[in-house]
Amino acid sequence: MRQTTLTYKLVMAATGLFLCFFLVIHLLGNLQLLLPASEGREQFNWYSHLLSGNILIKIISYVLYLSLIGHAVYALMITRKNIKANGSSYVYDKRSQVSSWNSRNMGVLGTIILIFLVIHFKDYWYIYKFGNLPMDAKGNKDLYSIVISSFQQSWYVIIYELSFVALGFHLLHGFFSASRTLGLYHPKYAMAVRVFGWIFSLLITLGFMLIPIYIYFNLNVL
Repeated sequence: MRQTTLTYKLVMAATGLFLCFFLVIHLLGNLQLLLPASEGREQFNWYSHLLSGNILIKIISYVLYLSLIGHAVYALMITRKNIKANGSSYVYDKRSQVSSWNSRNMGVLGTIILIFLVIHFKDYWYIYKFGNLPMDAKGNKDLYSIVISSFQQSWYVIIYELSFVALGFHLLHGFFSASRTLGLYHPKYAMAVRVFGWIFSLLITLGFMLIPIYIYFNLNVL
C-alpha cells in the first residue's frame, strides 16, 4: 500500500515538474502578446508555427499530453486511496489546523484547472490544428488575432484570471509536495526551497494573468 502510494506520488512529482518547465516556456512565448501589434502578430504567429511544425517540439508536445493525462489520473488515484484509507473526503477532512487551505483543496483546484484546459485546448489548439485560420504577412496561421479577440471579452478574461488563481495555489502546494517526494526538502535548505517555490508560483501566475488584463484594457492592439 505504502509502496504503491509512493510510486503514484513519484509519477505526480515527475509529471508536475515537467509541466512546471512547460509553463515557463509557454509564458515566455505568450509574453510576445504584449508587444505592439505590428511586431507581436508576426512574432507570436511564428512562435505558434514553430511549436506545430518542429519534430522535436512535436515529441515534447506528446510528452506534455501524456504528462497532463498522467498527472490528472494519478491525482485521482491518490485521492481515492486517501478517501478509502481515511473513510472521508480528502477535501472535507479536519486537518485545517495542521495543513494549508490549498493543500486541503487540491481536488477542487485541480478540477478548475482541468475545466480551463478543456476550454483552452478547444479555443486555441483545436482551432489552430483544424480550423480555417487566415494567414499573416509571413504566411503563418494568424492565431494572434484569435487570442487577442478572446481577451477582449470580459467573461473570458474573468474565467482565465480565476483559473490562474487556482493554478497559483495548485503550484504552490504541488511544488512543496514534489520536493518532499523527491527528497529535496532537507532542513538545511528548506527555507530556500520555500522561497523558490513562492517566487516561481507568483511569477508564473502573475505573468499569465497580466497578459489578458493588458490586452483587455488596450483595445487597439489588433
